[in-house]
Amino acid sequence: MSEQIFLQAIILGIVEGVTEFLPVSSTGHLIVAGEFLGFSGPLATVFDVVIQLGAILAICVLYARKLFGVAFGLVDDPAARNFAIAILIAFLPAAALGFLLHDFIKQVLFSPLVVCASLILGGFAILAIERWRPEPRIGAIESLTPLTSFQIGLFQCLAMIPGVSRSGATILGALTLGVDRKTAAEFSFFLAIPTMFGATALDLWKNRHILNPDDSAVIALGFVAAFISAIVVVRWLVNFVSRHSFAVFGWYRILFGAALAVHFTWLA
Repeated sequence: MSEQIFLQAIILGIVEGVTEFLPVSSTGHLIVAGEFLGFSGPLATVFDVVIQLGAILAICVLYARKLFGVAFGLVDDPAARNFAIAILIAFLPAAALGFLLHDFIKQVLFSPLVVCASLILGGFAILAIERWRPEPRIGAIESLTPLTSFQIGLFQCLAMIPGVSRSGATILGALTLGVDRKTAAEFSFFLAIPTMFGATALDLWKNRHILNPDDSAVIALGFVAAFISAIVVVRWLVNFVSRHSFAVFGWYRILFGAALAVHFTWLA
């Protein structure tokens, strides 16, 4: 393989790691970055799926103590059970809809036009929610009620539309339900673990016929790049949202979406 494809793998891995947990849509950025780099075909299909696991592994490493504490405390720790139940309930809506609508989403909704529209509309949604959201009343994941967890899970379903952003939908949805920024961000991180593992497993199964051992080096490089960049971004984001609003991401989405719309219109 040429050095160019390895460089593309690193760039795309960084794009995935940087955008997966920011409310800016990792899928939208990967679609756009892949087009600009000319990274397409069967390898790109599998690559985009597998490198998501690199970003999810970053969460598992950064929050290993919390995850082990929950796992070993399920029997006798009510807080650990509440945490696990909240994640499970929030995961179920996307799991059900993703399984039922997987092929439709991949075949119909994955287009530059949908990404541009979702980026712009999502940006305005962030600005509106930051301005009119209720005062936070929930400051810990363990305090989430089953109903609130389920409602956040419904918000996550919006992210099946490319360009919406899974983290953006869950974080901003949680804010509208009275969850504080730091808790909303961390709940989105933890919810990503079962959601992304499930989505990746389904994607890999659907695309098992195009898996090629010869592509393993390129995929591994993108995986590592996504893992390292995600660790950096998650650490930064937790500190950022403790002191600032998400409005900057709203403006970024609007400007980026508008620039892409102009670009794709020009190409047409």
